[in-house]
Amino acid sequence: MAKAKQKEQKGFFTYIKWFWILFGSGVLFAILIFLLASWGVFGEMPTFERLENPETNLATEFISSDGETLGKLYLDDNRTPVSFDKLPQNLVNALVATEDARYYDHSGIDARGFIRALAYLGKKGGASTISQQLARQLFIGVRDKESTTNAILQKIQEWVIATRLERNYTKEEIIAMYLNIYDFGYAADGIRSASRIYFGKEPHELRTEESAVLVGMLKNSSLYNPIRREELVFNRRNTVLGQMAKYDYITEEEKDSLQALKMKINFNPESHREGLATYFRMYMQRWLGNWVESHPKPDGEKYNIYLDGLKVYTTIDSRMQKNAEEAVEAHMKNLQAEFFHQNTPDRNPTAPFLDISKGAIDTIMRSAMKTSPRWRHLKREGLSEKEIEATFHEKAEMTVFDWNSDSYEKDTIMTPMDSIRYYKTFLRTAMMSMEPQTGHVKAWVGGVDYKHFQYDNVYQGARQAGSTFKPFVYAAAIDQLRYSPCDSLPDNQYCIEPLKHGNMEAWCPKNSDGKYSGKNLTLKSALANSVNTITAQLIDKVGPGSVVAIAKNMGITRDIPEVPSIALGTQDINVYEMVGAYGTFANQGVYVKPVMVTRIEDKNGTVLYEYTPETKDVLSKDVAYAMVNLMEGVTLYGSGGRLRHTYGKNQTVYKEIITGYPYELTNPIAGKTGTTQNQSDGWFMGMVPNLVTGVWVGGDNRSIHFSRLLYGQGAAMALPIWAIYMKKNYENEELGVSKEAFEKPENLSINVDCTKVLEDLQDELDTEDDLEDIDF
Repeated sequence: MAKAKQKEQKGFFTYIKWFWILFGSGVLFAILIFLLASWGVFGEMPTFERLENPETNLATEFISSDGETLGKLYLDDNRTPVSFDKLPQNLVNALVATEDARYYDHSGIDARGFIRALAYLGKKGGASTISQQLARQLFIGVRDKESTTNAILQKIQEWVIATRLERNYTKEEIIAMYLNIYDFGYAADGIRSASRIYFGKEPHELRTEESAVLVGMLKNSSLYNPIRREELVFNRRNTVLGQMAKYDYITEEEKDSLQALKMKINFNPESHREGLATYFRMYMQRWLGNWVESHPKPDGEKYNIYLDGLKVYTTIDSRMQKNAEEAVEAHMKNLQAEFFHQNTPDRNPTAPFLDISKGAIDTIMRSAMKTSPRWRHLKREGLSEKEIEATFHEKAEMTVFDWNSDSYEKDTIMTPMDSIRYYKTFLRTAMMSMEPQTGHVKAWVGGVDYKHFQYDNVYQGARQAGSTFKPFVYAAAIDQLRYSPCDSLPDNQYCIEPLKHGNMEAWCPKNSDGKYSGKNLTLKSALANSVNTITAQLIDKVGPGSVVAIAKNMGITRDIPEVPSIALGTQDINVYEMVGAYGTFANQGVYVKPVMVTRIEDKNGTVLYEYTPETKDVLSKDVAYAMVNLMEGVTLYGSGGRLRHTYGKNQTVYKEIITGYPYELTNPIAGKTGTTQNQSDGWFMGMVPNLVTGVWVGGDNRSIHFSRLLYGQGAAMALPIWAIYMKKNYENEELGVSKEAFEKPENLSINVDCTKVLEDLQDELDTEDDLEDIDF
């Protein structure tokens, strides 16, 4: 009996011994597995340095002067990280309740969740913590799920990295990192992009039900896609809200109320070709690409403008930019309708070209074909020119721009050659607005639609300036000859003799209507009404060289020939330089080079660049003020008068054609219209004390234009955009756009009080017919 009992005890201790041996072996095996995993035996593991600085691709962000994101530069990852304190609490609560309810109680591995997952084979939820999911996203990726071995090895690696992450980061930092790294689809990389793309707002503005949508997508953003599978996402959202109620983040009443709400997706896809300030952003892409060439990292490497998460603080005001784009859209859509009306086949068989031969049209079209992206692409593929040209006459499905369709696009079938001609029927535009005292560019619109017209007419384009160049001639005369706005010259045919000022032949410019009053006209009335004979006399007196010198000092960099004809604006200048130059008049004679970027920071907030203003004293305060006074006459009595006045018998016509008319602006405005030969270019340069804005409108080619001055003058094509833009600015008092008078210098030495002469002029030009006959 004793022996049996002794044998029983011996057997029991044997079981105990083997239990501990097996248990200890299991523990040692687990430790070994974890050690092997940490040493990288099962796959590369992140170093301490990588844990401290995870490698994620971050988009470069363009930020407006009022703190809004204008757009981003990225290749594959449209990611801009946000810190935990910028995340709404409802988003954090939804995440924890749905993905990791015991998140704040574990150190990277949820033992209870792991045991539950094993017991129920994952049917009652997985065991991945937020830290593990972050580890997978950052360092491991997703292996072949069909391989059990790979799945196990991945899980072990996740555990190791998760515990390391918990040691290196706070719980809040891990949540922020996880939400910043996740791909929500549609280039919505990270929570900030997802919030902007799916709801059109910043993360801190998300409502609870919106946060629940985004957290629900974390399960599988491809499956739970709110654009393609609305009902599925709606149900998933309500599941998240249920989890929030389960863990007491919201009450049952709040859950029921939120679950009853419809899901309101405000889809705003972010791409390089869409959004606010597209032309400006593409200019900045080129600018930034040049900047990184001369500003390397401390280690000598170049910054990658698509991956390194630079923050570029621009001078653009998002509110003014929006006003500018809306003004362009409103007027150009209306103006284009009139242009189409005048270019129907029965009215113009060669539309959109006017007054040129078939041979000239063929030359234009062939040139456009050979400079098209399609031609370059097929050339790179090795096709011969004959083969390439043949493809331009084959019909194909395409999406083209159309003012009258939703989103301004329509699907059609046409040949590529027909599409080239089709796009040439659309008028183009450029607009830039700048604060003259600082040079800060506040708005930049390079065309009507960047997606379809990618040529930036603000900076890339340059067209004849027309009468907007005349103020440089007047400035030279006032500066050098001490003329005043009230001095007068005769309005008679005037010729500059041959061999003078570089002319081989006599130069005898005509007034636009071919008429000469024979009267003495003040400089103020002559500029107000663009009288060519007066401008010709002035450039003869000061010489073309003096005019060119002033224009160059005011920021015009393009070559200007020193010949008399420049007085009438025959040279090409872009809107960017014209706005900078006119800023000199508004800034009391000091030229300030236009500025687009104030600061650049890296992803850690380190300042890499701060701008230094580039200025130059060009004119005295007295001369600059006299010029402003001259150009105020343009908007009071001359070609810009429709900013203030309404015109009796043709008022109905203007309301139908000239967008926004009547404008009835009453504050001090200085400006100058410009129209080139055959109405090929329409300009308006407008100034108030703290904002200078330039607008150009014209065809893609000079042979594309209106047939009549009524429609093709600068006062009809360009001025309305300025007027609509300024009225929108004035509606928002926070913008601080001035309605005050221009600052008058103390002890002004130049007489600018021409009241009596101007009253007489106004009496003479008090009918619409007279005003329409003026060269604008």
